[in-house]
Order: sequence, then structure tokens, then C-alpha cells
Amino acid sequence: MTGAEELASAPSARPGTELLKGAVDCHVHACPHLNGRSVDVFQAVRDAAAHGMRGLGLMDNFANSAGYAALARRELDHLGVDVFGGLIMEPQSGGVSADAVRAALGCGYGPGDGARFISLPTHHTRNIARLEGRDPAYVESCLEIPERGPLPDPLPEILDLIAAHDVVLNAGHISGPEAVRLVEIARGRGIARILVPCSHYSADEVRFIVSQGGVAEFSFFFLSHATQVGLTHVDAEQHTVPPVSLGQMAELIRAAGAKNTILSSDCGVYVLPPPAEGLREFLLMIESAGFSRADLNLMARVNPGRLFKVLENRD
Repeated sequence: MTGAEELASAPSARPGTELLKGAVDCHVHACPHLNGRSVDVFQAVRDAAAHGMRGLGLMDNFANSAGYAALARRELDHLGVDVFGGLIMEPQSGGVSADAVRAALGCGYGPGDGARFISLPTHHTRNIARLEGRDPAYVESCLEIPERGPLPDPLPEILDLIAAHDVVLNAGHISGPEAVRLVEIARGRGIARILVPCSHYSADEVRFIVSQGGVAEFSFFFLSHATQVGLTHVDAEQHTVPPVSLGQMAELIRAAGAKNTILSSDCGVYVLPPPAEGLREFLLMIESAGFSRADLNLMARVNPGRLFKVLENRD
């Protein structure tokens, strides 16, 4: 019996498992990758169902994950988990390309399929490239949101596609000042659904982002030991990311407010527990930092369900 199967066979054995009922984990890396995965897509969905979860969002640095999600829904729809995917615009998955976005939005078996999010690069940004100590030529090739003036092409066209299809714009791993400007521009172009990973931002940046209609995301990964392990994300090089303490994250969540926050596992990498278990541990940690069960319900169930249009009849 695998670890995921064992967990699924006894979902009530751990404290806090009840927090997973109805939860929507919008950030799961169970797709094929350069790193080993703790579970595959089907195992992640079965595990989520065993814990009474309502939705699962698949993220992949190397491919449009809407296709994986459509396949999972076709094969495992009877389990009642709404599986969704989208596109992270890394070079390996087509890059910052309007054509790649159009393909992701239409990918699937029919109506209701297709990407529910389009993400700016998570690793091929100048912000992350600088943190990783990449060489100047690599840094120059990465995306950066300019401080002023128009966005570089084809970003305006991509933002208009996101607005027209009413899917989520994920800000990816850009810097805090870049995210502040992106949210302003995106709202001005009619995008209603904006998710911004905020774990490394200042409290003032987080407050501004949510004041403009963005939703702040915080994930278990940045609190975990995985931040100490050199991982391969988009090529053969291995890099670590700066960790965030529980106190720092709690301060940022309070800056955003529970009604403007989403908690996700960002699990799937082999050194972390399976996503459902990672989310359980994360929710207990956030609760220990002084957040109520009502807050956790908003951040792990209501907010991600609303943002990603997870079907309400999946309870």
C-alpha cells in the first residue's frame, strides 16, 4: 500500500482532518515533472475525495495542466472532486504567448473544460532569476513588469483573453512592486479574478493588492523543509527559495484579511507529504497562529471555491 493509499484508507486518523472537508486546494503539483512527485494526478484526486475535499487545482511548469484536469474529471468525476488546471507561461509550456493561452483556454473534451487560470511565469521571471543567482543573460531573458509605461507584448493581449474568458490571472513569482502594478493594470483591463502569491511581499504591498481586488495566496511549501532542498523546477539546475516563518506569514495574512486570502498546499514534490496531508498540516499551523475555524473555512474553502468557480453542488 502506498503512502497516499494508506492515508486515503484512514482519513479520520489525524487531528484536523475535519478541516479538509469541503476544502479546495488550488495549488497541487501532481503532474509529471523533473522532480519526483509524491502522488500522481489520479492519486491526488482519490486522496482529496477520501478527505471530503471539493476541488483540486493542478499546476505544471512544463505543460498546460487543463488537459490533465479534464482527463481526471472524465475518469474520476464520480468521486465528486472538481479538478481544474491551467497554464503557467514558462518557456517549456509555450512561454508568454497569446497562442499558448488560447490553446489552454480551449483544451479538453468539451464545454466546461479548458484552463481556469493563466499564470505569469513562476520561475522564468527576473525576480526569481536574481534570487537564484542566474547569469545576466538568463536574467535578461526573463519576464519583468516595467515600473512605468506599457506592458511588453503580448501581455496586453493575454490580459484581454483572460478578461474575456473570466478565468483567474495568477501573478506568478514576480516581485511585490511588480505585482502591485500588475493588479492595477489587470483590473483596468476588466479582469475580475486575480490571485497573487504573497509569501515574500511586505504587509503594505499585500494590503494594496487586496484593496485593488486581488486575492493573496499563501502556501505550505514556504513554511516547510522543502525550502532547504535544492530542487529542479524548470531545468537541470537546483535552487532553493527563501523560507517564511509562521509569524511572518500570519502577519501577512492579517494584512490581507481572511476574506481576501487563499491557503494552498503547493505540495506534490517528493520531499513533502501528499497534498491533502500537507494542507491538513498547514491549516493546523495557521490555526495555531491565532486564526479561527471560521477564518480557515474562508481561506481554504469559500474563497478558492468562489475564485475558481468550483461547483457548489460538490459538497
